[in-house]
Amino acid sequence: MADAIRAEGLVKRYGGRAALDGLDLRVGEGTVHGLLGPNGAGKTTAVRVLTTLTGFDAGRAEVCGCDVRREAELLRGMIGLTGQYAAVDETLSGRQNLVMFGRLLRLDRRAAARRAAELIDRFDLGEVADRSAGGYSGGTRRRLDLAVGLVHTPTLLFLDEPTTGLDPRSRAQVWATVRELAAEGTTVLLTTQYLEEADLLADRISVMDRGRVVAEGTSDALKAVIGADRVEAVARDAADLPQLARLVGEVAGAPAETDPDTRRVGAPAVDRVAVLTGVAREVERAGIALTDLGTRRPTLDEVFLRLTTAPRGAAPAARQEPKEAAA
Repeated sequence: MADAIRAEGLVKRYGGRAALDGLDLRVGEGTVHGLLGPNGAGKTTAVRVLTTLTGFDAGRAEVCGCDVRREAELLRGMIGLTGQYAAVDETLSGRQNLVMFGRLLRLDRRAAARRAAELIDRFDLGEVADRSAGGYSGGTRRRLDLAVGLVHTPTLLFLDEPTTGLDPRSRAQVWATVRELAAEGTTVLLTTQYLEEADLLADRISVMDRGRVVAEGTSDALKAVIGADRVEAVARDAADLPQLARLVGEVAGAPAETDPDTRRVGAPAVDRVAVLTGVAREVERAGIALTDLGTRRPTLDEVFLRLTTAPRGAAPAARQEPKEAAA
């Protein structure tokens, strides 16, 4: 698979602070690639550099086969960008916004109007197309903003935290649109703080912290960094916790962890079915009453917290290489 984005050792400084500190990033053509990280990790700076909006101090980057520095003008005609906040003119209608952006992209009046009509239909904006964009709901505004980013049919679409501030229904609408774009072959780089969003949409994910990528792979590969699936049992009576922890640990073959506040006992479960049935059998024999018993897999939230919570002033986390990602 060819790379739509290839960045190596990117550095961007603002005064004495490095917003990008040796960023390495590769995004395959025709994929949705998630870029995760806490506030200040450098996600938006990376997008601004890769879309030619901001220069960089060191390293190299190619996007859609173009050198970001030397072929910036050519590159701008091949990409689309939707930022954290809707960039449309609120005094204009949705249709007028789309036509205006078409004209700015050097389409003639007829072609701009035709493209606007196509996008209005595509993004289900027909009922509001001729109303002022200032009266749109948050989800509708984001769909209009996505439509604006596609006026010139970009090869690669950058979505910088596109669902920030949206309610769950509006977020789901944006997610559906991203899935449609990906199904049609558009490459998408998605920066987000919503772990669920990356889990649902991204083919591969890069986790950023302090200006560099600290882990990269599929969602499942990243979760494997945390460890195996877990079996968890919740005791009805806190007095049973020591015995429950002993039984769970013996069945799992690993020390069990106990949370007295929730009366929850957990341990790794490499063979989740065998461990679950074994715990159920031993608990019944011991006469311990449970309120819950089950297995669960690590979450992206746990990956995120494990990789991005080093104290300020400490060195950035070493890059994690899931086995799958290194293949």
